Amino acid sequence: MGRITARRSVVRLTVAADEGTDEGDREQRRADTLAVEEPLEIRIAGEPLAVTMRTPGNDVELAAGFLVSEGVIHHGAQFRSAIHCGGPGMGGSGTGGPLAGATENTYNVLDVALAPGVAGPEPDRSRNFYTTSSCGICGTASIDAVETVSAYDVAADPMTVDAAAILRLPERLREHQAVFEKTGGLHAAALFDAATGELLVVREDVGRHNAVDKVVGWAVLNDRLPLRGTVLQVSGRASFELVQKAVMAGIPMLSAVSAPSSLAVELAARSGLTLVGFVRGTSMNVYTRDDRIRRAAAPIERAGMRHPEPVGSA
Repeated sequence: MGRITARRSVVRLTVAADEGTDEGDREQRRADTLAVEEPLEIRIAGEPLAVTMRTPGNDVELAAGFLVSEGVIHHGAQFRSAIHCGGPGMGGSGTGGPLAGATENTYNVLDVALAPGVAGPEPDRSRNFYTTSSCGICGTASIDAVETVSAYDVAADPMTVDAAAILRLPERLREHQAVFEKTGGLHAAALFDAATGELLVVREDVGRHNAVDKVVGWAVLNDRLPLRGTVLQVSGRASFELVQKAVMAGIPMLSAVSAPSSLAVELAARSGLTLVGFVRGTSMNVYTRDDRIRRAAAPIERAGMRHPEPVGSA
């Protein structure tokens, strides 16, 4: 947990409100808490698969969720184990790039073992080796390989949830963002049970797609895939890749506090996923499958309408 945040000295500048005064700008040197960002190299049976920039912590979940989003595994029994190992310079199969020159175990290399009989990633789905914390599919070898086929049919999930309950999800997520409270620099994702409203898991990361992978990886390690009857709440926007990750894990509803992209909406529509955006205050935008969202019964009397007067009244 110690490497999730770091302390650095900064100069805080406060600009004078009125340039015509002699007050001048003020500066103060102080310590600031930052969210840590470090590379994680994911290997399968010793063979490099990908490097992603992430916030250290829950790395095994991150790798497991990543393999679900890539279509390599579909349930917990296919994920056997994972272990941190030495990086380049420690006898490993060095890869260069952001991990080159490591002389000690930085816990930034994770080697995954799949269950016997589970095939590794297909060569034509391999990535250019480096991805960033802001883009989890930017290195995909081919644009045709981006839309992975899910093992689960989210369109057939009969789950429903009250509209009022969805509006409460961003605040419930925010209450559990412990590192964001200190740094203001992390995304978060949370999984809720649609029937009971129970918060199942929350994960934070400098990358929004990593936070979702960690949530899905939690489900892998607890053998809970597919995640039927759940709602995935994210702290930022809803990108194509977040919709894809939800579909790959069998999650029928994705809720975001910000906007979705056009490709995210298109994929949600094709997949039968309920996509909700701009979940703020008392309103939301429902882009696909609004039939899963229960509305409160309308009052008898509405604006512009009156109850009929009783017969014989004055």
